[in-house]
Amino acid sequence: MSELTLKLIQIGFLALLWLLVLFVVTTMRSDLFSRRRAKAPKPVKPAKPGKAPKVEAAATAKPAKPPKPRRGAPRHLCVTGGSHEGTMIELGATPITVGRAPENTVVLDDDYVSGRHARLYPHEGAWVVEDLGSTNGTYLGKSRLSAPMAIPPGTPVRIGKTLLELRK
Repeated sequence: MSELTLKLIQIGFLALLWLLVLFVVTTMRSDLFSRRRAKAPKPVKPAKPGKAPKVEAAATAKPAKPPKPRRGAPRHLCVTGGSHEGTMIELGATPITVGRAPENTVVLDDDYVSGRHARLYPHEGAWVVEDLGSTNGTYLGKSRLSAPMAIPPGTPVRIGKTLLELRK
């Protein structure tokens, strides 16, 4: 082979190596320093001239009570494996986020967990787990999630080295 061919092959391999390094650094940076960005508030439509908004009805309305859980529905999210084993979180109407970032509901210090790894939320009387584009995936039982799925009580949800279960 000529010297020119060898030099071109060396430059090509060097370029590929730098692309790999940049890809790894970008992935690690987004995983370590991911922050949830707040959505911009929806613009408020101005009131039509001549019509006054109904302020009294909103001021006298009673605050809505959170719905009572169904009979037999899970009431706790338990950590059954991993560094936070034994932790119990009471389930309510708000979603639960899991990840390494400090703004998550469940913060896991695990190398296999992304900054915003997964979300658990109530939907039509059941709790649903959704992977938020994590690098290592979220598992329900032994299957990796590709779409949001309902969690049967007692079925383990694996996020990194941590196991979570819904319990009554």
